[in-house]
Parts: sequence; C-alpha cells; structure tokens
Amino acid sequence: MNVKFHPNAETEAMEAKGWYEERSAIAARAFAAELAWAIGEIQDAPFRWKRHLRGTRRFFLPNFPFSVVYREADGSIEIVAVAHNRRHPGYWLAR
Repeated sequence: MNVKFHPNAETEAMEAKGWYEERSAIAARAFAAELAWAIGEIQDAPFRWKRHLRGTRRFFLPNFPFSVVYREADGSIEIVAVAHNRRHPGYWLAR
C-alpha cells in the first residue's frame, strides 16, 4: 500500500529526529529506524491497530514516546502526524 505523509507529519518526524540528533547520533538513528519499521508494519496491515479519532488509527512506537497517527483512504495510507504522546493531544485533528 502506498504511504504518503501530511507535510506537517513529515516536519514532525524530521524535528523529532533532529532533537535526538542533538543529544545522540545513535538515538537519532534508532528513532529513524523505528519510525521506518512502524511505517512498514502499518503498510503490511493498516487495519491491525485500533481506531482512534476522526477515522484515524494510531501505532505507538515501542521505544520512543511517539505515535504514528494515520488513516487509510483510496487504497493508500496517509501519515497524519508523528505525535509526541505527552504533548498537546489531538493538535493534529484539523489535518
């Protein structure tokens, strides 16, 4: 299944990676690898995770405090947000 990022979600992912990069190159690589793995898991079985808000689903990264919020539409997956689990819940709802 094709995956596309909402522009703000792509920015969030890059900013999170940058934050980790400032602290540890190893942590930044681990974050990027885990995010890529999560997207692959979502691609393989997009309906595996529970419904969330407004037609989205949410995949929690196991080792980082982030979730991948996504929705399936017209045979593709849109990543709506790469959201920190403890900051501003639901800020992405207008996307």
